[in-house]
Amino acid sequence: MKRFHVHLSVTNLEDSIGFYSTLFGTAPSVRKPDYAKWMLDDPRVNFAISQRGGTVGIDHLGLQADDGAELEEIGARLIAADKVTLAEQGTTCCYAHSDKYWAEDPQGVRWETFHTHGEATTYSAPTHEPSGTACCGASSASAPAKSACCAGGTCG
Repeated sequence: MKRFHVHLSVTNLEDSIGFYSTLFGTAPSVRKPDYAKWMLDDPRVNFAISQRGGTVGIDHLGLQADDGAELEEIGARLIAADKVTLAEQGTTCCYAHSDKYWAEDPQGVRWETFHTHGEATTYSAPTHEPSGTACCGASSASAPAKSACCAGGTCG
C-alpha cells in the first residue's frame, strides 16, 4: 500500500515541529537538526519538514512505495506519461537510502516516488548518477536540477 508524501521547507524548524506535533497528536518519528518526519497511519502520510535554506512552502509531493516492485509500477506509469526527470538508484537523501523516480506535473509541481530501504547517518551523500546531481535531482526545462538540494535545498 502506498503512502502519500508531503515535504515542506520551513523557516523555523522548532516552531514547526511544535505546530505539527500538536496537529498530528504525536512527536516526529525522525528528528534531526535540520529535518523532521512524521510517518502517520491516519491519514497514511509521510510528512516531512526541513530547514535548509530553500524556498519556504511546499518543496515537493510524492508517493512512498512499500517495496521495489511497487516503485517500478509507479515509475513505469511516469515513464509512459513522459514525465520522469530523473531516476535514482541507491541514493542517500533525507537521512535515508532510497531508489526514486522524480517527475514534474504540468503545473511544475515536483513529485518524488520512492522506496526507502535503509536509514542513513547524513542528510545526503555524493551521487554517482550520470547527471551529476545529488538528491532531489528532479529537473526539466522549466525547473533546473535541484543539485543544490544537499547543499541547502530539501528532499523526501
